[in-house]
Amino acid sequence: MSVTAPAPELVPRVSSTLEAERGARSALRAQIAKLEAQTALLVAQAHPVALELPAVPGTVPRLQPLAALEGRRDLMANRLEDARRTLTQLRQREADARGQVELMLADPKAYRWLRVSREDAGLVGCGHWHVRPRLGLIGMLAGWWHVKISSGCPLSGDSGKRRALDGQ
Repeated sequence: MSVTAPAPELVPRVSSTLEAERGARSALRAQIAKLEAQTALLVAQAHPVALELPAVPGTVPRLQPLAALEGRRDLMANRLEDARRTLTQLRQREADARGQVELMLADPKAYRWLRVSREDAGLVGCGHWHVRPRLGLIGMLAGWWHVKISSGCPLSGDSGKRRALDGQ
C-alpha cells in the first residue's frame, strides 16, 4: 500500500487561508484595543461627569470566531460613538448655561426669577445664580433686579448640631 502525498496546490491554499484568518484576527484585536483606549480617554476627559456606558459582554479566554470579534468591535464602536454624542450634548448644555449666566449678569431685569446652578454650568460644588428683586417686594415693584450668587453648599442639620454639642 502506498501513501500518496497531498496535491501540492492544496497545501499553499490551506496555509494562506490560515494566514489570512490569523491576520484578520490580529487586525480585529488591534481595532478592539484602539477602541478600548479611546473609550478610556473619553471617560477620563468627561470627569467629573460619570458617563453611563453599556457593558460589552465579556469573553472567556478562548479562540473566538471572526464573527464574534467583529461583533465585539461593532458593539464597542457604537458604545464609543454614543458616549461621544452624549458628552458633546452635555458640554453644549453646560456652555449654554454659562452663556445664560453671562446674560443674567449683564441684564438681570430681562431674566427675572431665573436660576442656574453650578452643576448646570459644569462647575464642581454647590451653589447657583438666581435673579431676584433687590429689597424684596419693594425692589420688585420698583424694578430693581440683581443676580444673587449663593455662597455654596448649605450645612447639614447634623453637623450644626454636632458643633453646638461640641462647644458645650
